[in-house]
Amino acid sequence: MELNFKQELVGCFGFPVAENPTQAMIEPAFEALGLDWRYLTLEVKAEDLERAVEGARAFAFQGFNCTIPHKIEVIKYLDGLGESAELMGAVNCVVLCEGRLIGENTDGKGFVAALSQIEDPKGKTMVLFGAGGAARAISVEMAVAGVKKIVVVNRGEQRGRDLVDLLTGKVQQVLEHDLEVDWVKWEGDYSLPEQTNIVVNATSIGLYPDVAASLDIDMDTLLPSMVVADVIPNPPETCLVRGARQRGCRVIDGLEMLVAQGVIGIQFWTGESPDANIMRSALEKVFAGED
Repeated sequence: MELNFKQELVGCFGFPVAENPTQAMIEPAFEALGLDWRYLTLEVKAEDLERAVEGARAFAFQGFNCTIPHKIEVIKYLDGLGESAELMGAVNCVVLCEGRLIGENTDGKGFVAALSQIEDPKGKTMVLFGAGGAARAISVEMAVAGVKKIVVVNRGEQRGRDLVDLLTGKVQQVLEHDLEVDWVKWEGDYSLPEQTNIVVNATSIGLYPDVAASLDIDMDTLLPSMVVADVIPNPPETCLVRGARQRGCRVIDGLEMLVAQGVIGIQFWTGESPDANIMRSALEKVFAGED
């Protein structure tokens, strides 16, 4: 019998990263697939990112995820980009392909997959809070999926306008429909327009340990007809998620998006399709304090 004690490696690069629960869902998925792979949660400061990527090469990682603050900066250290990542200028999933590290983006695809289970994005209006890597990914993939209008709400003007320029420029050129994009400077409590269909928090507001932090929005403007989504996976029930449920909105929590993009990541790395139910169940057990 041939013995092989070598485990294939993937992981997550981020800072801070201790609150990131991705490992808790990825490794059970590997086990269910019969793969002897490990997913390492690695704290990488911004100034160490280049060396971390070189380390991934040296250890023959099959790929890795990038989270805050590396989704844009990592591009300069890779060998190429997939179509989505090139279009949006952000990477959250790196894949080893024929010896080359290729940047992909599963954030937006994962979001659309989670949303499509309860709402068809085509022809809808989305209000998006944030303009960083996650916001870029979600807005680009939602545009491709057919949303007709995106309102970018962000405190920083330059980053907000950069996202608007991306959507009305490079992204509009590949679309078969006209996309309307507005930028709103986020000052005070934002009131959601009545015609809003989808509300998305793509910021880090509410991420552990700042679990009491909430978006500055007028909660009374959340309507039951709206779908409200939060990218924060830890805790799964943020102030926004809890408030939206109380208002009767349909809700997508951060775990749903995390699982959806994790499924795509595993497919990129291994060529296998994992069981999303196993991944969601593993995360729920972790947050419930179960073994």
